[in-house]
Amino acid sequence: MRPAARRRERRPPVPETLLSIENLSTVFELRGRSLFAKPVELKAVSDVSFTLDEGETLGIVGESGCGKSTLGRSLLRLIEPTAGRIVWQGRNLTELSDTEMRKARRDLSIIFQDPVASLDPRMNVGKIIEEPLKVAEPSLGRGERRRRVEKVMEEVGLAPQMINRYPHEFSGGQAQRIGIARAIVTEPKLIVCDEPVSALDVSIQAQIVNLLKSLKQRMGLTLIFISHDLSVVRLVSDRILVLYLGRIVEIGPRREVFQNPGHPYTRALLSAAPIPDPKIARSRARTALEGDPPSPINPPSGCAFRTRCPIARDVCAEAPPPLFTVGADHRAACLFWEEVRAEGTAVA
Repeated sequence: MRPAARRRERRPPVPETLLSIENLSTVFELRGRSLFAKPVELKAVSDVSFTLDEGETLGIVGESGCGKSTLGRSLLRLIEPTAGRIVWQGRNLTELSDTEMRKARRDLSIIFQDPVASLDPRMNVGKIIEEPLKVAEPSLGRGERRRRVEKVMEEVGLAPQMINRYPHEFSGGQAQRIGIARAIVTEPKLIVCDEPVSALDVSIQAQIVNLLKSLKQRMGLTLIFISHDLSVVRLVSDRILVLYLGRIVEIGPRREVFQNPGHPYTRALLSAAPIPDPKIARSRARTALEGDPPSPINPPSGCAFRTRCPIARDVCAEAPPPLFTVGADHRAACLFWEEVRAEGTAVA
């Protein structure tokens, strides 16, 4: 008998890098107070770089006004970035014409923060969900478009019989399901979720988060999940990106960032996040953030966080710190990251 052939070891497939952001910056020019005053620059996003793999969920967190939503919309060119490259599956989106960008957006979609305000009150649900199909696939007939609309309505938990109703007839949670249906009707590969549950009640938040996780598995979606709520981000994300005044201060795997952060700002955010276990909540150390974030019009020199940082030194004012490697696929922009990590676990 012939000896049995040795089975080759099955290696897990290497995920494809779908999106690569390179030195992205978005600057808004604001008019001065008087007619002859020079315009001033507001740096909403500054020199941001990261990659996103197929099937991954990247959580972007930070305080209000840190540039999270601007970054998400700049990635889709809903806001035109000032500098940098957005490479989507090998194509630089910043070099595409408006016509080419409209075609590319079939694979790129967004869910907005305010579920009611993002829906046109003059259009019924069917027309709202159908609208992206008319742009992305103009060759589809009316019957096929309706079939697709009814299908995605069922997928997000809405009865197809609601297709002729108007946005004011729905609750906030139902309105967000309409927004999700509109986002997935073109069968995109990437969805930017711009604070999709922040305007909803806690019980409804859980339903929407579970729906997004289910759709990700069924459709093979890649997500960018923007939120200021760390408890929600922890449920859905594979990696965490922490933004402060438009700059990345930390990025890494979810478990690493939550358990052993390398930046004092991340540690402060984590210490403020609620923990359901009262014993852990009472025993953990808390880091209170003092003052408000500085203005992006006139940011501090060096590290932008230094004006609120409990471990800042004179050297922090000299230049913005680079992202130091603090662990496996884990980087933090702090000169004293070793001191931060020496404090131990932030969140169990």
